[in-house]
Amino acid sequence: MSKATSRKRTTVADVCSALEDIAPLGLAESWDNVGLLVGDRNAPVRRMLLCIDLTPAVAAEAVRAKADFVMSYHPPLFKPASALRKPSTGTDAVVFDCIRNGIAIYAPHTALDAAEGGTNDVLAALCGLKEIEPIKHVDQPGQNKMKLIVFVPAEQAEKVADAVFNAGAGQIGDYSRCSYRLTGQGTFFGGESTNPALGQRGKMEYVDEVRLETVVPEAALPAVVAAMIDAHPYEEPAYDIYRLTARPVAGAGRVGRLPRVTTTGRLARKLKRATGAPGVQIVGPADRGIERVIVAVGSAGDTPFRVALTAKDVIVTGEIRHHDALTIQRYGCTAIALSHWSSERPVLPVLADRLLGALPGVDIALSDADQEPFHPA
Repeated sequence: MSKATSRKRTTVADVCSALEDIAPLGLAESWDNVGLLVGDRNAPVRRMLLCIDLTPAVAAEAVRAKADFVMSYHPPLFKPASALRKPSTGTDAVVFDCIRNGIAIYAPHTALDAAEGGTNDVLAALCGLKEIEPIKHVDQPGQNKMKLIVFVPAEQAEKVADAVFNAGAGQIGDYSRCSYRLTGQGTFFGGESTNPALGQRGKMEYVDEVRLETVVPEAALPAVVAAMIDAHPYEEPAYDIYRLTARPVAGAGRVGRLPRVTTTGRLARKLKRATGAPGVQIVGPADRGIERVIVAVGSAGDTPFRVALTAKDVIVTGEIRHHDALTIQRYGCTAIALSHWSSERPVLPVLADRLLGALPGVDIALSDADQEPFHPA
C-alpha cells in the first residue's frame, strides 16, 4: 500500500463526518445505499483504506494492514441482507470478515458523484474541461430555507419586521434584517364574532398594507411565526409560508468545454494514459472533431441524454449499453468508454489528500488489491 500520514487520533464518527463534509449524503440518488454501513461510531480509527470495490482481496488487505475503516466507493451492502455467511460468492462474506475484525465500512457512491470535487469533477479535470456544470442538479442538503410573507398595516410594518428579525428571520449570508416590502390595499369584512383592530365589524374595510417578505431558517420557523403573530395588530393575520431551495450547484454528471478543438481519438488516448484503463472503447469515428464533453462516471445510463447532444459532443463514461451506443450514433456524436472501474478510481488519491487535512492521527492508504476486473485478451 502507498500511504500518507496525518497526526491526531480520531473515531469512526469523525471519519464519517469528514466524508460527509466532502460528499453530503443528501446528494445521493434515492435508490442508493450510502453512509456508514458497518461499524461502531465510537470506535477509534488509526488506519483507513480507500477502494472502489470491497472485494475479498481488499478485505484481506485491510485485515493485514490492521485497518479500522474501509471507505468502499461502491456499497458492498446494497439491498437488505438476510444473512451474513462465509463462505459465500456474494459480498456478505466480505462484510462478515470486516465485522469480525472490527473494520467499519462506509460507502459514498452517488453522493461522491454529485459532490463538488467528486468522481465526475475529477474525470472532467482529466479531460481538461472548463465551464463545467452538473447535468442533473440536486438540492444542496441542509441549505433549504422558508419564506414568510405577511400582510401588515403600513404603520405597523416596522414593528412586525423587528419581531421576526429578532426571532431569527432575515439572514442571507453575512447580511441580516433582509426583507422585501410592497405596498397595496387589503380588504376584509368582519363577522358578528370578530373584534377587528382596524375598522368595524359588519362593514367592508379597505386598509393600506405592506406585503412583508423575508427568509427564515426552517428550524427557526415556529419561533418566527409566533413572534409575527404576537406583534401583528390583527386578530387573524394573513400570511403565507413557502419552502425555498438554494441555487442548485451540485448534481450527477458534468458537461464542459475543451480549451481547444480536438478529436475523439486524441481525447481517448489522453484518458487512457491518465487513468491506466486497459481497454478504452470508442463509439463513432475516432477522427471526429469535438468541442464539448459530457462526463458520467461508471455506467452512463440516461444521464448523457439529458443534454441536447450535437455532432461536436463526446460522452466520456465508464460503460455504455449496446442500445445506448446505437442512440449515440443516431445523435451523430461520439463516446469514450474507459471501463466502469477505471472511470471512478482516479477520485481516490484526490479524496485521500482531502481527508488527510481533516483526519489527524489517521494513516490513509489506497488499496493495492483494489483492481480493474477487466483485462485485455
